[in-house]
Amino acid sequence: MNEKIRDKILKSVSKPGRYIGGEFGETIKDKSKIKARFAFCFPDSYEIGMSNLGVRILAGALNQYEDIWCERTYCPWNDMAEKLREYNEPLWAHESGDYIKDFDFVGFTLQYELCYTNVLEVLSLSHIPLLAKDRGEDAPIIIGGGPCTYNPEPLCDFFDIFSIGEGEEALPELLRLYINMKDSGEYTKSAFLLRAAQLEGFYVPSLYDVKYSKDGKIESYTPKRDDIPERIKKRIIKDMDKAYYPEKLVMPYIETVQDRIVLEVYRGCIRGCRFCQAGMTYRPVREKTPEVLCEQAKKLYENTGYDEISLCSLSISDYSCIDRLTDLLLEWTDDEKVNLSLPSLRVNSFTHELMEKISSVRTSGITFAPEAGSQRLRDVINKNLTEEDLLRACNVAFDYGKNSVKLYFMNGLPTETNEDLDGIALLAEKVIRAYYENPKANKKRPPTVTVSVSCFIPKPCTPFQWEKQDDCEMLIAKQKYLLEKIKSNSKISYKWHDAKVSRVEAVFARGDRRLGTALLEAHYAGIKFDGWDEFFDYDKWMAVFEKCNIDPSFYANREYGTDEVLAWDIIDCGVKKSFLLREREKAYKGITSASCRETCAGCGASALGGEKTCCPKM
Repeated sequence: MNEKIRDKILKSVSKPGRYIGGEFGETIKDKSKIKARFAFCFPDSYEIGMSNLGVRILAGALNQYEDIWCERTYCPWNDMAEKLREYNEPLWAHESGDYIKDFDFVGFTLQYELCYTNVLEVLSLSHIPLLAKDRGEDAPIIIGGGPCTYNPEPLCDFFDIFSIGEGEEALPELLRLYINMKDSGEYTKSAFLLRAAQLEGFYVPSLYDVKYSKDGKIESYTPKRDDIPERIKKRIIKDMDKAYYPEKLVMPYIETVQDRIVLEVYRGCIRGCRFCQAGMTYRPVREKTPEVLCEQAKKLYENTGYDEISLCSLSISDYSCIDRLTDLLLEWTDDEKVNLSLPSLRVNSFTHELMEKISSVRTSGITFAPEAGSQRLRDVINKNLTEEDLLRACNVAFDYGKNSVKLYFMNGLPTETNEDLDGIALLAEKVIRAYYENPKANKKRPPTVTVSVSCFIPKPCTPFQWEKQDDCEMLIAKQKYLLEKIKSNSKISYKWHDAKVSRVEAVFARGDRRLGTALLEAHYAGIKFDGWDEFFDYDKWMAVFEKCNIDPSFYANREYGTDEVLAWDIIDCGVKKSFLLREREKAYKGITSASCRETCAGCGASALGGEKTCCPKM
């Protein structure tokens, strides 16, 4: 480590607090006792990565062990990247300041397809060869985890291992294998990768062959050896009360996206929205008990001093003990002036009782996600939500002084028509009308409704994984059509997601290994931070695809055959393909499916285990 060069670099970049380390709450260990070093990278800016709950949990789970040291790193901003290259200084870890290239493992959490080029940027800045086949015995093992590993194929050229599912138990198991093989003298990289592939939940792509048909579709996936699995089964934590959860947080020097306590209440979802990958892949539902959650919240408050606790889950109002939990938290958060935030409220679980408990939240607004404007289309996507449900929930919020409502929708959903888009505008107008008709609403403040519309992306492991995405022209036409319907209402604002961004996301969401050449070319073309509007360049991406002889429409804009081998079929997410096909058929018939609490639909996730809900009466 060259301290003089590092000082020059840090003095010449914006927000050096992104790179200096030394934050309160970081983990420092005696290197002489360490047998495995793990650099955990969130492949986006420090401000985004420092707020990620998964990194906090997994880093803490690894650091429980005296002979394992997990440190952090993030994707440097442009000015920092330029300086690192100018001085030929490799990227370093926050805690020790040591070079990433000298670690045993470098782990990436893959939260979003448009962070893939950032992975290559981090490897390049770390002076680590980009391609797995070019890395020798002394190079770190590169491992990926997170939601995107339910289709890791576009990244297979660059990663040694993918961790499928939840990592609190899996990652320490993998590092223990590494330590034991090193201690016994058995270790070689190839021997370790083979042993890793034999552990549950780990995918080693180099040990599998892929064949393609003449039409470009996948013909088969074949293990290269008989002693590795044909499909990789995801790992889950069965008892959330016993799972590792951090008692302290690393406190940033600069402002981050979420400067608050995030309390994970449960995993999984009882709903079955047919577009939602998380709702399928996080199954089965596993809840923490209110007493455990309250104790975790207290410890985090004592160790951080944050004045807000955000209750985290896919749908917090579906937690079976929400009343008991909020009662326990309010026993001490009121006195300490700690705010409770419930960000993922479901319309038909939103009650006066719940609003009473969170009425102190310092915001004038509330957010709901109808997803579709008409009842017909809500039935297609299995939202199990009516217009009456939404208006009732809005009136509950209006009763307690809220005057701002944000509504999330999608356009481009399967079977969508202009009438469904009309329904979005009409629903927003009805919310405004409900405000003025509500006798308890504060008429001194005008109501506002924000309509936020994203583009449908067919995601792996969902009933809509076979659907085509509307092409960009069609998505943009639908956005303009809705704008015409809304623009006359001054109390309704309309925001929409860039259709071109969504198209590139769809390409990589359903892509296969052949996209590795495009990612490599994109890196050489300087493409990175695609999740940021100021960096995304659609024309550059189209030029990359053309240069690599890749047709993006092949992945994004065609309907996949139900008998087709899918790139992600090698991953067992715990939900049966037969269930996904049944749900797809029901979608086209406009038939809804009940929640998991009402009846079991036979998705297959119950075979993975998991705890019962913490309130048996549910």
